[in-house]
Amino acid sequence: MNMNTKKNVISTIAIIMIVMFIAMIINIALNLREFGINSAKTKASLVSQSVKNGLTAHMVNGIMENRDFYINETKNLSNIDDLWIIRSDEVNKQYGKGKEIVRDEIDSEVLATGKTIDIIEENFFGHSTYRITIPYKAEQTNSIDCLSCHETQVGNTLGAISMVMTMDDLKDASLEIMMYVSVISLILILIILFFVTNLITPYLAIFKSIKDVMKAAKKGDYSARILGVNKGEAKEVAHWINEHMNKLQNNLSVIEKKINIFLTAHKSDASLDPMLEVQNTVTRLADIYNFRKTIEHDERIEDVYKRFAHVLISKFNITNFNFLEADTTNKTTDIVYVNQEIVCDPVLKGCRADRTNTMVDSCQFQNVCEHSKNTDKFYICVPYSISNDLDFIVSIVTDTQEEHDRIRGLLPFINDYVGSSKPEIVSKKLMQILEKNAQTDPLTNLYNRKYLEKYIDGQLYNGKYKNIPCGLMMVDIDFFKLINDNYGHDIGDIAIKTISNTLMDVVDPTDVIIRFGGEEFIVVLTDCTEEKLQRKAEEIRIAFSQQKIQAQSESFSKTVSIGTSLFPNKDKSFWKYVKQTDIALYQAKHHGRNQVVRYKEGMEYHCIMQ
Repeated sequence: MNMNTKKNVISTIAIIMIVMFIAMIINIALNLREFGINSAKTKASLVSQSVKNGLTAHMVNGIMENRDFYINETKNLSNIDDLWIIRSDEVNKQYGKGKEIVRDEIDSEVLATGKTIDIIEENFFGHSTYRITIPYKAEQTNSIDCLSCHETQVGNTLGAISMVMTMDDLKDASLEIMMYVSVISLILILIILFFVTNLITPYLAIFKSIKDVMKAAKKGDYSARILGVNKGEAKEVAHWINEHMNKLQNNLSVIEKKINIFLTAHKSDASLDPMLEVQNTVTRLADIYNFRKTIEHDERIEDVYKRFAHVLISKFNITNFNFLEADTTNKTTDIVYVNQEIVCDPVLKGCRADRTNTMVDSCQFQNVCEHSKNTDKFYICVPYSISNDLDFIVSIVTDTQEEHDRIRGLLPFINDYVGSSKPEIVSKKLMQILEKNAQTDPLTNLYNRKYLEKYIDGQLYNGKYKNIPCGLMMVDIDFFKLINDNYGHDIGDIAIKTISNTLMDVVDPTDVIIRFGGEEFIVVLTDCTEEKLQRKAEEIRIAFSQQKIQAQSESFSKTVSIGTSLFPNKDKSFWKYVKQTDIALYQAKHHGRNQVVRYKEGMEYHCIMQ
């Protein structure tokens, strides 16, 4: 490639110089030709004027019969091949016809028009001539008076002189000059080409080396260097480029080694250009950093899961997936995010990925997960250890083997996002636990009064149950103090747990149970009617009365009294209806206990009277 480039450059310069040389020779030849023609014209004009003056002198002196000698002598001058005189018809008429006759059409045309005509006959290898015919016109001056001898008028053509002059001597001189110029020019061209060749050779060499280095770099090989350039400015250029390539290669190597610190599943691809790989890696790091900075400002762990779900959908084009939380201490599993479908029941049956702490892939073994409900689907479940007592499981479901394989290839990228989310999941999960503990009764695991205040404002007044009637129940264990007095507080706690379990068994999952204080509970039945309120209250009363409370070697049963009211939820008057429910409970207690009493207007007065 270097030889071809050098040859092309030198050939181009040579062609340019040859073209310039040819143009110069042509210009010289044209100038010499023009010079020869002008010289011939000048000489012809001088000869013509000399002949004219000579003939005039012969006529004045009366020796016109000797004019032939004069003309012949003039004809013998150098470079004149032929010369003859022509007389006009006007002169022939006055003096009679002489020897000066018209030879050709050119003579006739000059006599007729009175204009000079010249013709050049050029032959590069033969004889070249210049023919010119010049008219003699009558004139009347102090020195010459043609009218004294001729019967004519000033300006009339009396005759003409025709000459044929050779141009071979000028042609030979021109050829000799062009030969000398050509030789000198060719010698100069060779000298210039020699110096140009020596001048450009180092630059062509470094150009080839740079091209090879860049070609290797384009393929991802940054180890190529410029070699063999050891002089002049080219040496400095080679040094600078090699130094730059060394820095680039070293920096890429350092970046490659440091990547694993930031990306948990980074793997170098030998077929990929290191520069492009670094670019892709930096892009991944920037995306992960932005993701982490975003979830740092989210308030709840549910928001973090939504962000992660958005990443799976928008960045990785994964649409069917679920997120699970596994409490490794209590051995429980909860579904915390559902995007489309769940192919198993991890809440009741547990999760194989969490139990084995390994990825579960339906393509590795048929029916690998015994709890899978849809054998036509492909699934992959990946467990991530978030903390000592919390695991996070990503479950992805696909319809085809091809899509499943694509998901497997994306797992390293998904791992990076989960890894960056761990600190936020831990901190927000801890806040969730603390908040739940602050709003939960530790004995029964039911919500407490603090949660009720939050629930009223967030769900009843402004949330999903706004303007929807709710049933209220105040539930109290009859003669609870006797249990503590007769059996002790441990048995009293068992009684409290028994009524709380009874309440959870009877009411719907959307209903809310609050341990309001001691043995007293508040139940909020969402989207409730009078009939539902009465039915649920009776179910609770009867179900609890059938429970056996174990106290050492004996068991006993207890009853509950329940007061109810229906909160229309049209204004922010929840506590007013709680008060009504409490009054109804008082009526149930006062009238024999183990009964359900619906609040009615005027009960406040009866309570005061009683």
